[in-house]
Amino acid sequence: MSGSMPLRGNAVFRRFMVARAVSWAGSAVTLVALPMLLYQRTGSPALTALLTTLEALPYLLFGLLAGALADRWSRRRIMVVTSVVDALVLLTVPLASAFGVLSTPQLLVVAVLTATMAVFFDAASFGALPTIVPRAQLPQAQSASTAVSTVISLAGPALGGGLAAVAGAAEAMTVNAVTFALAAVVLARLPLASVRAVSALRKSTVRADIMEGLRFIARHRLVRSLTLLGIGNSVTSGAVIGLLVVVCVERLGLPSDSSQIGLFYAVSGFGALLATVALPLLAKRLPVGWTTLFGLGANWLLLVAWTSSAAVVPALVAIGLWQLTNTLVIINGITVRMQVTPDALQGRVNTTARMIAWGGQPLGAALGGVLAEAFGVRVALLVMGCGVLVSFVAGFATPLRERSLTVEEPTAAAA
Repeated sequence: MSGSMPLRGNAVFRRFMVARAVSWAGSAVTLVALPMLLYQRTGSPALTALLTTLEALPYLLFGLLAGALADRWSRRRIMVVTSVVDALVLLTVPLASAFGVLSTPQLLVVAVLTATMAVFFDAASFGALPTIVPRAQLPQAQSASTAVSTVISLAGPALGGGLAAVAGAAEAMTVNAVTFALAAVVLARLPLASVRAVSALRKSTVRADIMEGLRFIARHRLVRSLTLLGIGNSVTSGAVIGLLVVVCVERLGLPSDSSQIGLFYAVSGFGALLATVALPLLAKRLPVGWTTLFGLGANWLLLVAWTSSAAVVPALVAIGLWQLTNTLVIINGITVRMQVTPDALQGRVNTTARMIAWGGQPLGAALGGVLAEAFGVRVALLVMGCGVLVSFVAGFATPLRERSLTVEEPTAAAA
């Protein structure tokens, strides 16, 4: 593949992005429709938050395995199979609704299965992009991918909320089933090379591959610090995301089937987009660790503002800025991790670190739901905000506080 070919002239990359954009668009509908449907059926904050717990749990359970296997199996096959399974699983919701047999346990199972497929898809896609575009164009390709997903996250949830309000939340999920099926068709025709990692070529075991990734994270002080502090951030974000619909209904007085609920997801997407713009600017002005510390501290302050909002407009502003800081912490960690990790460890280190950092999300969502049932949603969120507050304070005991801290390229020995 020629490194001189403009990215826009790369037909394989364009088809890959079409497949991703189609599935992202459908998932934006489900992002709103599934918790809306569950809350409509149960009226329970705890069960609604449990949905977020179950969606985050597969990464915690299967992240290590998925990262290792994706370096050994056909990446294209993994992406196609997971897309087909997603389509079939999501289609069961409108079908069960049409026949009057839709149940709450089914919705929870759907959340678990689709989230599990996402873990393996993500693991495969980490290695797919470098086989589609030249290494020199990877930053440009990743930026294009992020831009497309963020734009969809802005418009998709609002449209999803409107569709769920008009057609019904269960029926709206048909859109996501169709988009996954279309994505599978496009991905199946991509000429992806079956590239195996160095560890697989030397016939190491899956367990050895996993341990190699874990050792790198444990020994690299910058990756270790960012990953561990990310746990507190994920605990709080799990509660905020899991209780978003509940806040809209119980504190802001919106109907549970209101299309305005989708606006909150859309504004969150806009906050994430602002974070992608803010990170390069902050990177030029702040040491790499200070960016994370700033994000953690501001995140807690904005969470307090979110819980104190009693009207739609201030709440929209608060949740948008909160998501900006939440995303800033996440993408700063991802960027630094990719810069310092040897090529041979990229897949395993990325999936493993994401699993560890996001491990607090199911706990945060579950505890937030229980606390909301017992003490109300505002108290629950303030308590769960201690997660990000603890990370902020603990960050000053790590190398992240150092003004002279720099990102170092991996050495041949490290690889």
